Amino acid sequence: MACPGLYCGRQLLPSEIYSDCGACPRGFRRNDTTFICEPCQDSPIFYDWLYLGFMVILVLVLHWFFIDMVVMKRSFSKDILILHFTALVEVILASLFTLLSTFPYGTLEITSCQVKGLSDWYTLLHNPAPNYEKVVHCTQEAVYPLYTVVFVFYGFALLLMLLIRPWICKKFIPRQSKMSIYAAMYFIPILAVIHALIGGLLYYAFPYLIVILSVISSAAHFAAKIDQSVTKLITSTLKNKRNIVILLGHWCLHAYGIISITQLTNPTMHALMILFVPLPALFYILTARFTDPNKLTVI
Repeated sequence: MACPGLYCGRQLLPSEIYSDCGACPRGFRRNDTTFICEPCQDSPIFYDWLYLGFMVILVLVLHWFFIDMVVMKRSFSKDILILHFTALVEVILASLFTLLSTFPYGTLEITSCQVKGLSDWYTLLHNPAPNYEKVVHCTQEAVYPLYTVVFVFYGFALLLMLLIRPWICKKFIPRQSKMSIYAAMYFIPILAVIHALIGGLLYYAFPYLIVILSVISSAAHFAAKIDQSVTKLITSTLKNKRNIVILLGHWCLHAYGIISITQLTNPTMHALMILFVPLPALFYILTARFTDPNKLTVI
């Protein structure tokens, strides 16, 4: 017998009979032909891994951004490097613990349900009401475990930061570096709320967000220079290790966005597209002189 809605299914009970239509257990999804809840046995596709990687990179980049902002040193001092390395270790450990605590437990693999559409992320909005009468509640994680695994990662990231960062700051780093801890205690819960509300939209939009934001961030980095001449922009980048690392970081993010958009379905052509990653930075450097407000003529 068919079940209403997109996600309602039947479970096989211990008494060898099938239950009424309802939500499938976690890790199960309805078979659209038999309407029976079946265990998820798929593996994440390349795009799914890129999405999870984006979530990890986002936390790491925010850690590094706030560390750089609160310490207020515009060079790679020992203090800055220790904090950056600590944040990297925290995020890597959080990622490993998340994978190890996800089924199949104790491995770096994930068993998942295949994402079929945007509605899979918002099953709460698709509880059917047959004949416009009683609502059948079938809310479940249809994209198991892509939705909840991000919350697990955020939890581990926050816990590890609170366990490791204060000790590092107290032993090696100046007092103001502790502000990076408070910043993370704000932005990680904010990221969790954003994921809870628009995780599905981010799943489909993150490649384009990476490309757009990396270009904007790169332009903002160059715009912060007082002298906007071509020569000065080039020399200030090449002679400063911090500026080189920031620029390379933007290029890596831009390349990650291109890989996420193309998914390297045509490896040769899409790999060649990565060679154009430096173009936005070069375009800014070559055209910045034409945007000087003092040279604009008011008609």
